[in-house]
Amino acid sequence: MPPPADPAAWDGMPPATDPIAPDGLSPGVAGAVASASDRGARIAAVVIAYGWHLLVSLPAVLLDWPDLRWPWVVGGGWLAVALVGAVAAGRLLRDEPLPGWPLVVGLLVVDAVVFPASGAEFLFSSANWGWGTVGWFAVLFLWGRPLRELVATVTAGAVIALVAVLAQGADAADLSRYAMYVYGVTVLPLALAVGAATLTALAAERAHAASVNAAVTAQRLAAAQAQRDRRDRLALVDATAGEILTDLAAGRADPGDPAVQRRCALAAARLRRLIAESDDVPDPLLHELRASADLAERRGVVVDLVVVGSPPPLPVQVRRRLVDPLAAGLADARDQARLTVVAGPDAVEISLIAPERGILEGSPFRRADDTVEYEYERDGEVGWTRTRWRAR
Repeated sequence: MPPPADPAAWDGMPPATDPIAPDGLSPGVAGAVASASDRGARIAAVVIAYGWHLLVSLPAVLLDWPDLRWPWVVGGGWLAVALVGAVAAGRLLRDEPLPGWPLVVGLLVVDAVVFPASGAEFLFSSANWGWGTVGWFAVLFLWGRPLRELVATVTAGAVIALVAVLAQGADAADLSRYAMYVYGVTVLPLALAVGAATLTALAAERAHAASVNAAVTAQRLAAAQAQRDRRDRLALVDATAGEILTDLAAGRADPGDPAVQRRCALAAARLRRLIAESDDVPDPLLHELRASADLAERRGVVVDLVVVGSPPPLPVQVRRRLVDPLAAGLADARDQARLTVVAGPDAVEISLIAPERGILEGSPFRRADDTVEYEYERDGEVGWTRTRWRAR
């Protein structure tokens, strides 16, 4: 039978929102920003190392090839560093670990061979590619490791170069040129390494600060929303119960009048459910049903609550439309009632069978939209109420 409409219908109640509980700061945010910054620095290091190796060292080696002391040693060393560096660069860009020190030792060995293989004439020439290559490729091989390891590597390269210069019978001018070369080929790689680490740390710090600010803002908005919801509930409770209490206090309403009893029963059921609605519990739907059942049990009604399955998370408005008709039915029940909940991941059905006191003549509920289906029937003194929600 179609339920009659009523001004107190539950679909007219204002919607409420669930309390917002910020999850707090996600530690992955700063890490993600730092990783993106670090990846940009890795790409820059690879580009600089191979830009130097291909655009500066290679043309000089090819141009001076006939005059080098051992050209095939110089060329073979250049090719070996290029190939090993390519493998290392690929792993570095894929964020895979590198065997840093074995690569560095091999790089220094090749560097020590290239100096005598170039010859005294090309000691300070670009054809002697060991000057600049050691520092840039050491940055790749030791990426992410302590800075002191990179300093030790470039220092070892400077010692190799010094031995080669002294072995050629260096004078004061040669030592001065050596100092300038060492300064030029060590400061830039060290500056890149320090700058990359600093920028990555600053990016992570700024991301962390932004995340903290976002969390604070979310908490502030959540608190404001919770306060608005509490005011809305208070206004609804006042509108629901205030008029009845005023009429009873003024003598305009007779407690023995079935119509007054009907209004009181609806107000009590609605008030009880509104209080339960704002509780922070693992299963809000069952909590609200148990609150209504507890109100009936206090009147001496034996309520048998049967739950099959686990209800999915539902918005407050949907829970309200599912529970309100059952709460009103429990308010009108006498002696005993059976409340059954059948739930799944995409559907919830609640039914109530109970002898009725008769103060709620007909059903005061009507269907507001298609989100929740509602049915009510009465056979003699026994009423049957059912609400059902299905995921769309």
